Amino acid sequence: MTDQKHNRGSFSGRLGFVLSAAGASVGLGNIWRFPYLAAKHGGGVFLLVYIVLALTFGYTMIISETAIGRKTGQSPIGAFRMLGKGITASAGGWINAVIPVLIVPYYSVIGGWVCRYLWSYLSRDLSVIAGNAYFSSFITDGWSPEFWFTVFTAANLIIIYMGVENGIERVSKMMMPVLVVLAVIISVYAAFLPGALKGIQYLLVPDFSHFTWMTVVAAMGQMFYSLSIAMGILITFGSYMRKDTSIEDSTVQVEIFDTAVAILGGMMIIPAVFSFSGGDPQALKAGPSLMFETMPKIFAGMSFGRLVGIMFFTLVLFAALTSSIALTECAVSTFRDEFGWSRKKGTLVMAVIMMFLGSLSSLGFGPLSGVTILGMDFLDFFDFLTNSVMMPVAALTICMLVTKYMTVEAVEEEVRADGHPFRRKAVYMFMIRWLCPLFTLVILISSVANALGWISL
Repeated sequence: MTDQKHNRGSFSGRLGFVLSAAGASVGLGNIWRFPYLAAKHGGGVFLLVYIVLALTFGYTMIISETAIGRKTGQSPIGAFRMLGKGITASAGGWINAVIPVLIVPYYSVIGGWVCRYLWSYLSRDLSVIAGNAYFSSFITDGWSPEFWFTVFTAANLIIIYMGVENGIERVSKMMMPVLVVLAVIISVYAAFLPGALKGIQYLLVPDFSHFTWMTVVAAMGQMFYSLSIAMGILITFGSYMRKDTSIEDSTVQVEIFDTAVAILGGMMIIPAVFSFSGGDPQALKAGPSLMFETMPKIFAGMSFGRLVGIMFFTLVLFAALTSSIALTECAVSTFRDEFGWSRKKGTLVMAVIMMFLGSLSSLGFGPLSGVTILGMDFLDFFDFLTNSVMMPVAALTICMLVTKYMTVEAVEEEVRADGHPFRRKAVYMFMIRWLCPLFTLVILISSVANALGWISL
């Protein structure tokens, strides 16, 4: 097992794992999706529910996936095959492995949009970028978004080709500290804008009059998305983790890092939008256009707006790139483990898949805008298929694998491999056996119902 893991590559230690896993978790979900959902579902009360869920549900799933990966030294398919039986072993492994293959192409399209905006802030007039039609004219242009999607994809694949320690870990160690520094700078700047204090209070002070059951459902969905649960990433990264690295300590650090960046995302955006809108929370409910339409309008009205815009989209680019790297690495690792391919061949095959599927999403707002699946354009369809259907199902298979085949005792043994006790074992056992499957079913049913228009999240 040791030789196999060495040949596959490994992280140099806990810092490499934590920053790489945090990089996988910290992405567009923290900086765009979290502020939008927090605004929609009560601000501080949403944040409180999210933190509780991250410390229970999120903690349990990260521990489980990392332990599965390290125990087997395999990517998802091999890990499930080694530990499980029957449908759990076959379907569970494949669904966890296919998810990143489907996510990273359309995620890279959005990463390309971020690249375009960063370039625009370096080269164009702020009033042009803030124009009402700037974003829509760009994504419907056809070949312009395709070009920027290709730029983002190429950067991703170059890092993957460099390997685990020399590529993924080295880039994460550089990007994640810069990301945090930029987030802190922009958050402090936003906090001193006129009227920003109301936005800070809205985000940080719970108002339980805003609490509804949908607050819990939305927070569960965001935690699922934000912590990279059930994407195969943590199983793959766990397979690169050394035995002397603490799984439990690493999990806590990833949770803290991810939640802190989500809060910073809220601190960057919510106070700025409150200032820009005169305190109207409805201005935050712009959905996907918040980052690409609302924020440029805010930057255009700021002192040092160009500098803030450059820092903001650099931060978003780093967040998007670290997440896409993790998704791509999971796919390449699967190719290597299952088919015996070299890293070079696996990366080239993934490049073909990303360019084909990503181009469908990239061109889906322009030349392919007339083609829809279930009434959705390609990007929305791939997002619905992976996030609303496949990821909850994948999480259920992980819960089944641990409780029915691997056993909680085997997880405990893996957690204690570094010589430290399993401090939150009681919480873990209760969550993995009872609440995690229940929460996952709630996410699956509510997400599908929301996508079909039966309920509104």
